[in-house]
Amino acid sequence: MEYSPPPLFKQGASARAKAVICTLLALALLIADSRIHALLILRQAVGTALYPLQMVALMPRDAANKVVDYFSTLSTVEKENQALRSQQGARAQQLQQAQQLAAENAQLRKLLGAQERLQVKSVMSEILYDARDQFARKVIMDRGSQQGVATGQPVIDDAGIVGQVTRVFPFTSEVTLLTDKDQAIPVQVLRNGLRSVAYGRGQSGYLDLRFMSSNADIQKGDLLVTSGIDGVYPAGLAVAKVIQVESKSTDAFAHIVCEPVAGIDRHTQLLILLVDPNPVARPDDEPAVANNKADILSKRRLTESTRDKKEAAKEAAKDGSEAARKSPQEAGAR
Repeated sequence: MEYSPPPLFKQGASARAKAVICTLLALALLIADSRIHALLILRQAVGTALYPLQMVALMPRDAANKVVDYFSTLSTVEKENQALRSQQGARAQQLQQAQQLAAENAQLRKLLGAQERLQVKSVMSEILYDARDQFARKVIMDRGSQQGVATGQPVIDDAGIVGQVTRVFPFTSEVTLLTDKDQAIPVQVLRNGLRSVAYGRGQSGYLDLRFMSSNADIQKGDLLVTSGIDGVYPAGLAVAKVIQVESKSTDAFAHIVCEPVAGIDRHTQLLILLVDPNPVARPDDEPAVANNKADILSKRRLTESTRDKKEAAKEAAKDGSEAARKSPQEAGAR
């Protein structure tokens, strides 16, 4: 038995007719929109009205994407930071090495310039290490007797005197620095030619001008150079600069402190001057040597004569005592 609604409840067209009508309406709207753009304003109005709903619907997706992007970006930034730090460390080390090489290059250029200015033969050397004695100011160089280095030769840098060779080995040598407490060097004031001797002060790194009278013509800032009277250090090489002068009327000598002009504690490349450490005696020294020999001979002769006189006196006293002993015996016999 077929069931159908009562005629009272039947409304409109059938479902098939509705589908056909909707299809035709949709095709008409598509053709109108594509041909004459009649629905552009309508589309914009509908899109504007539906935009808030669209954003609300997309909020969960955007939140999830932002969370994923945050953690992935954080991980990427950490990795990039670590890479940049390691790269920065490597670049800093390279920069330090480049600066050190540039400083050594500049120092070597200065030494070459000083080597060309000097009139004596020299050899370039490098400091290997400090001496083991912590109370002495000594360094070990990488040049020895095989390169012509000998005891007593001066060592300089581009600014002035650094020290003197004190021990020599086949391939190394020991240099006593100018500031060592047992080191002394003849100097003169460049301003007026006043001569003196500078002594090292040890660990302080300064020099003393000892036994200078209180009224000596020496001022703060005076430059001291080698005098050359010792025959070892070439004359005119810079040694030190006067930094302190104390003169008291109650003291016989002035207290003068000097600072070396050479880079004693800064440079590792130095020049060793290959001068003769045992110069030939000067003509004016020969009469003094002859006089010394004559004085020694005269003293020796005087000593021998005095000894002979003492021995003769002892023998005479001995003979007198024997004669005195014999005379009573002869008297008793008579």
